[in-house]
Amino acid sequence: MRIAFYMPLKPLGHTNPSGDLVIGSELFDFLKERGHHLTLISRLRARWIYWKPWQILGMPFHLTMVSKKLRRSRTDIWLTYHSYYKAPDLLGALCSQYLKLPYVIFQGIYATKYRRRFKTLPGFWLNRYALLAADLVFTNKSRDYHNLKRIIPLKRLAYVAPGIQPEMFIRCEKARYELREHWKAMEKPVVLSAAMFRPGVKTMGIQQVIEACGDLRRKGLDFILVIAGDGEKRSSLQRLAQKRLPQGHIFLGKIERDQLYRYFSAADLFVFPGFNESLGMVYLEAQACGLPVVAMGQWGAGEVVVPDQTGILIDQNKADNFSDAIARLLYDKNLRQAMGRVARRHVLKNHNLTLNYESVERALSSIIHPF
Repeated sequence: MRIAFYMPLKPLGHTNPSGDLVIGSELFDFLKERGHHLTLISRLRARWIYWKPWQILGMPFHLTMVSKKLRRSRTDIWLTYHSYYKAPDLLGALCSQYLKLPYVIFQGIYATKYRRRFKTLPGFWLNRYALLAADLVFTNKSRDYHNLKRIIPLKRLAYVAPGIQPEMFIRCEKARYELREHWKAMEKPVVLSAAMFRPGVKTMGIQQVIEACGDLRRKGLDFILVIAGDGEKRSSLQRLAQKRLPQGHIFLGKIERDQLYRYFSAADLFVFPGFNESLGMVYLEAQACGLPVVAMGQWGAGEVVVPDQTGILIDQNKADNFSDAIARLLYDKNLRQAMGRVARRHVLKNHNLTLNYESVERALSSIIHPF
């Protein structure tokens, strides 16, 4: 297949890492490795585009340039990764319609609450236009699937479970020994958390982890909190950790994704609430390395963590139970090890990126070759 590929929120190679960027990049790489020809058709960022008049005025230029690219070489299908109210896919919807190309959106999102706010109202309607224009919409979240069913016929809607490449996230006993010796962990349990320290929900999540672990330390539990990540809020988080967990915490800084398995391997449980987390790929990565998870169940963790089997999910309205869930796994070594084993099997069976994306490949091919 010859595919025009577009990411309206963040183009491939964007400097700010995120789970969405990882998923889009892995989808691109998967299709390319399967022998398909992918063209990055545009790097236009559509984030809040409807409140940027200069970009709206420049849209005819982008449409013309992209149309010329598509005419110069045969293209079978347009594939957009991620369209939602904040970054609606105008470019894909308009170009595919103009050139009569099959149009597919992977990770389409639809929520009517955004039509009630002046700031997001234009994005709601523009995104709705793109979703309705698509020949097929994929989603990797159950909640989004149910919302999309309100406007998309089932024959044009498909759910694909989120996935990772399990071979990238294996438990490494050598790394476990080396890192725990470096951390002077000895037989102490290690609680691991990870996030980018951006203002907002990411930093709020790390703050909650530190506060919860501080409460447990005051109750007499002996463990080490290890935090991976970096960003502008690092100094304030370090001050909080020094206040709540003096001598009992380690900040690793930014860890490249291909090295994360070493740190998961050295830990005993992974903890991060995941406020407003869309998917939370880090939960899959941790579970693949055999770690049980403690998180809030309403958001992304609920998509990939099996309650009371691969981790403990807390109701957001009962946040006080967060530290209790961590304590339960810290106290019970057998329980956390058993959950970790189930977590690894769960990811291998249900969240293997290659197996899940093969269904996407078949669906794209069926649109191009319907008979």
